[in-house]
This record gives sequence, C-alpha cells and structure tokens, in this order.
Amino acid sequence: MITLTPKRIFDVPVQAACISADVFAGKTIQEIKNLPITEGKETITLNDAFDITEDTAIETPNITLTGDFSKVKRIGQGMKTGEIVINGDAGMHTGEKLSGGKIVINGNSGGWTGSEMKKGLIEVHGNSGDYTASPYRGTSTGMKGGLIIVDGDVGTDVGCYMQGGVIKINGSAGRYLGYHMLDGTIYVEKNCDIRAGACMTGGKIIINGTVALLMPTFTIDSIKPKVKVDATQNAQGPFYVFLGDIAERGTGKIFALKATNPAFNSYEKYI
Repeated sequence: MITLTPKRIFDVPVQAACISADVFAGKTIQEIKNLPITEGKETITLNDAFDITEDTAIETPNITLTGDFSKVKRIGQGMKTGEIVINGDAGMHTGEKLSGGKIVINGNSGGWTGSEMKKGLIEVHGNSGDYTASPYRGTSTGMKGGLIIVDGDVGTDVGCYMQGGVIKINGSAGRYLGYHMLDGTIYVEKNCDIRAGACMTGGKIIINGTVALLMPTFTIDSIKPKVKVDATQNAQGPFYVFLGDIAERGTGKIFALKATNPAFNSYEKYI
C-alpha cells in the first residue's frame, strides 16, 4: 500500500490524475515520487507536494490518501482496477471516467465526482458536489455504468445525461436531478429540489422524501407498492409513478413516495 499525506495546505488547485492504482502498479516508490503533477501553473512532482510511504505488508487498498485533498483534482481518473481510500475531503473530478475498481471517500467530494463513469464503485461517506456523475457543460456523455453511493446530500445537476448505472443518495438532492437522463437509476432517500427529471427520456428516479415541485411535463401513470433500486435493494412504497418528460417524448419514470407527497393525492382520480 502507498500512503500519501499533503506536506502543506494548497492555495491553488493541484491536478493529479496520476494518483491511480493503474499508474502506481509496477512502479518503485521512487518512480511514484517522481510522477509529474501541476500546482496551479507550475509542474512539480508528487514528492514535492506529498509525503509518500510504502507498506508492502498491506495490499488493499492499493493507495491511501490521508488529510485534506479538497483541492486535489482528478484522483483515480480513468482507473480500471484497484482501490483508493481517501481519509478526508476529495477534490473535483475524483473518479472521472472510472472503468473499474473502487474509490472510498471518508469525507466530502467535489463537483463532477464520477463524471462519465463506466464501471466500478465510488462511495462518498459525506456530501458530494454539483454535477456528480454528470458530463462537462456542453457535452452529453453521462454516466454509463457502475455504482455511486453518497451517504449525505448532493448538489445540483446530478446524473445529467445518465445512460446507465446506479446512483444512491442517502440524503437530499438539489435541482435538475437526472437532467436529460436516458437510462439507469437514481435513488434519493430524503428530499429532492425542483425540476427533477427535466428532459429525461428514460431511466427511473426514486424519491423517498418530498418532491419540491413536479414538472408539468410529467403525467400520472399508476401507484406501485414497491420499486426495484438494484439487485440488492427494493424501495417500499406505495409510490406514485409519473411518466415523462412528455416534452421530449420520454418514457422515463419518477417514483414519488405517497406518504411524503400528499400534494399528489389529487392526481389519483386520473389513474
């Protein structure tokens, strides 16, 4: 196991996509220390920014990051195998384009966590920022597979252009959840802000708490006693099932728990 600890507080963002189990594999500790990163506009080495130690008796996780990594971006970018554990906050783009392996964040994560993710697992034992599992602005390559679990809340525009996979949010979600969603599943244990599912054409959004405001381009379809989240979890209802986004000729589904959304009772006469 390789352990990295910041040598100082970073005043500017650090771009460190090389912090990856794939990149570290097969390298000596000295080769790892010499890997290039950028701090602001300056190119430095990992060893310039972090204390780096190796414990050959421990194989998993492959990499442990201890301390404040909130300004360290692109940790685990494109990683295909292995495991990274971050004991602290993680910066933007953590796990971007993840194709396998596991990233555990024992803190909060920044924006675009899991952006364009294909496979693997990301666990955030805190909050996750805006655009989690979403592509860059102006692009439409969303999350295609894998699993993201967030124990806390998430920001706005989470799961945009999602094409597959599962996002489990054990807290609340901001506005525009699942914007332009094509497929996959988003589960929210608590509340969801406005415009959930805007422009979605497929997939499902399951909300156990209060839905702030349902878009008028969704129509009531039925009431279901429960809904499948993934192979390991079913959400117990009953749930109101809404179809949409009709403006996009969509066939996506929003499941809103009946017990926490009494404002939707008036829709029952249309079923």
